[in-house]
Amino acid sequence: MTLRLWDPFRELDALRREVDRAFEDYGAWKWPFSRTAFVPWVSARTYPLLNVGEDKDNLYVEALAPGLDPDSIEISVLRDTLRIAGQKAPLNPDIKPEAFHRSERGAGKFVRTLTLPVEVDSEKVSAQYKNGLLLLTLPKHERAKPKQITVAVN
Repeated sequence: MTLRLWDPFRELDALRREVDRAFEDYGAWKWPFSRTAFVPWVSARTYPLLNVGEDKDNLYVEALAPGLDPDSIEISVLRDTLRIAGQKAPLNPDIKPEAFHRSERGAGKFVRTLTLPVEVDSEKVSAQYKNGLLLLTLPKHERAKPKQITVAVN
């Protein structure tokens, strides 16, 4: 007979996983939350959509952000944390309708923070905005690059 101690945190974690699985199976997190990228406190962290890749020297981030004024984009890097902020303006700010019949294109301020898999050299980061894509090249810090160690033979 094995003695097993009761761990309330393990039980709570199991319950949380079951609830998450139920919501994923039901699809409750897909609609209407998928269209709320600019609603404060709901899911502003989901804009812009990101692709992150790497090679031996650099990390590459592609941010899908059409319609941004490049001057409004703020990018900062601190060790292994990337922060992208900006503002997406409405298409025509002069039009002020009394009611919207459909509004699928969000506008407003956004902030997206991402923890990177390695530390980067913030002094050498480059960014360009082209055809609605924000393209970032983040060189890995020398401490983050793998080192080849030679083995001495006696």
